[in-house]
Amino acid sequence: MLHYFCLMQKDTQLFDLIQKELERQRNGIELIASENFTSYQVLQAMGSVPANKYAEGYPGKRFYGGCEVIDEIENLAIERLKRIFNASWANVQPHSGAQANTAVFLACLKAGDKILGLDLSMGGHLTHGSPANFSGKNYQALFYGVKKDTGTVDYDQMEATAKAEKPKMIICGASAYSRDWDYKRIREIADSIGALVLADIAHPAGLIAKGLLNDPFEHCHIVTSTTHKTLRGPRGGIIMMRHDFDNPFGIKDPKGNIRPMSALLDLAVFPGMQGGPLEHVIAAKAVSFGEVLTNEYTSYAKQIIANAQSMAGSFVKRGYNLISNGTDNHLMLIDLRNKNITGKKAQETLDKAHITLNKNAVPFDDKSPFITSGIRVGVPAITTRGLKEEHMEPIVDMIDIVLNNVDDNKKIETVKEEVYEFMKEFPLYPEIEAGEVAVG
Repeated sequence: MLHYFCLMQKDTQLFDLIQKELERQRNGIELIASENFTSYQVLQAMGSVPANKYAEGYPGKRFYGGCEVIDEIENLAIERLKRIFNASWANVQPHSGAQANTAVFLACLKAGDKILGLDLSMGGHLTHGSPANFSGKNYQALFYGVKKDTGTVDYDQMEATAKAEKPKMIICGASAYSRDWDYKRIREIADSIGALVLADIAHPAGLIAKGLLNDPFEHCHIVTSTTHKTLRGPRGGIIMMRHDFDNPFGIKDPKGNIRPMSALLDLAVFPGMQGGPLEHVIAAKAVSFGEVLTNEYTSYAKQIIANAQSMAGSFVKRGYNLISNGTDNHLMLIDLRNKNITGKKAQETLDKAHITLNKNAVPFDDKSPFITSGIRVGVPAITTRGLKEEHMEPIVDMIDIVLNNVDDNKKIETVKEEVYEFMKEFPLYPEIEAGEVAVG
């Protein structure tokens, strides 16, 4: 019997583009702090048959039949995630970190409630109260920042604002902050006004998982994260808790009942915020969580910090102004004003040399978010490819040449060729041979 799929022509137009993207990733230096390269088995899981299954609900409580294997997959992801962070409860269904945060807001807040987060212009995230985002449109957003002289979080400002405004939730975490967090002090501030604490650890999650940074779970009521970035999994979101299941704030569900916090969060994800989960992505999350539990991943996480600190030192040596003068994690934020180049120009010019990073506002920036005075640089992806401390200085040297010659196309082309030769030493997805389709 001839199956319908046998009659379909291969979509060469699309798969040729995917192959081009593979070559772009192979040939360049990836320094976007929120990007990483998954393992090949994560790619395989994402391109697997759970993509065909609708599974609204949760394991053991689905709205569709035929979910017995899907339940095992999702339970495996949950159990592995709980082991990673010594968590007592986890939800692996959010499609992204932004949706994980949305679910927490939906479960714990009412429209118009006050929230207190790190200002986007100081390194915060859109979902922590930006007026352009649901968090700023639906809730009364208040902000704390960083100290001008040190570039570190101003906990005194956080405390003063919290005591004056009494927000329902304090949010800690950032998208462009290179230092660790004092979760203990944040919890003390929150307790003094009866506020919830949400820790968004999307960026440093993999480093926290291995005990290389402070543990938010002991002090924060709820923790969210993405599963890509330093966790090196598929693109997606998660929500976790270690304590505080008994709903100490008396938050009610949509029917007016006081329920455990875990139940409120589950309801906020489904049916409150999204429908059927992406079970092929949850399968890929389970794979990556299994990888995080290995000793090899511990070595990887330590190498991330070693590479970041080596790269930061190389930038400082060349006269670049690093916010907070260094890094504790996987990224650094660089103010380019003393180099007389905007973040936008730096990003666009480095793109020509196949060095990828992103423009970024710096604290107390005098330029628009579309131009910016800075760049954000991260090392998770190049660390995945096997680069070590000794490789950081050559990379910074190439960046420096490009940024000092932004109008010299010949020099930029020379650096591009150097990048290509340099990265050939660190093959990406050798499992995918020439001519094969670059999918799992």
